[in-house]
Amino acid sequence: MAAANQCQFLEWDTTFFGRRIAQLHAERLDPAAMAAALAWCADQRIDGLYLLCDAADTASIRQAESNAFQLMDVRHTLAWRGISAASGSEPALDVRPAADQDVERLAAIARVSHHDSRFYADPQFAPDQCDALYATWIEQSCAGYADIVLVAGPLGAPTGYISCHRAAPASGRIGLLAVAAAARGRGLATRLIHAAQRWFAEHALETVTVVTQGRNVPAQRLYQRCGFVTHSQQLWYHAWFRR
Repeated sequence: MAAANQCQFLEWDTTFFGRRIAQLHAERLDPAAMAAALAWCADQRIDGLYLLCDAADTASIRQAESNAFQLMDVRHTLAWRGISAASGSEPALDVRPAADQDVERLAAIARVSHHDSRFYADPQFAPDQCDALYATWIEQSCAGYADIVLVAGPLGAPTGYISCHRAAPASGRIGLLAVAAAARGRGLATRLIHAAQRWFAEHALETVTVVTQGRNVPAQRLYQRCGFVTHSQQLWYHAWFRR
């Protein structure tokens, strides 16, 4: 399939950021495929193009870096397969499903908790836009985008959250995880992950993945302590044609 046909217009990103954004889905890029993708972007008046490629795919990396793409993030995916261990664990008493009264506080935590992401790394996105992106993300997760959002802390004043998604009949994924700055250093993130693992186990989701940033070594170590192991590494590139 020609790369031009693998360019997906991203309506949500376009609406949120106010710029025409697309993503190039291509397993491997060669000069002809890249030329076709760039021609499609020009024809569609695309402002920015995302590209996610395997960290070992040197051919695609060379094409990206020789065609105005800039590296924004190392996408580090970890996986956990421990359904039996989680199903026998005790639930964390201070972790519960999110309620409507929690959403405002969760959004406030989200605004200041995800600065390692590729959106903050890209100078084309204003920091306040990125803050709003993650606030919106957790709000929508509580509204049904996630299958469940687990939180810690009293009703209306949660101190941390983790979102859980069904990805396939027997697999799941963790979306967002954050703990308020004032509540860090108390093992809360670990309790949230363990609660999520228990939820996945109770729903017979045998394999669970989570994505974090290559620059976020503390998060990688946290998940590794909870039984996750490295599954894959990919590279996020962004190219901007209209600045």
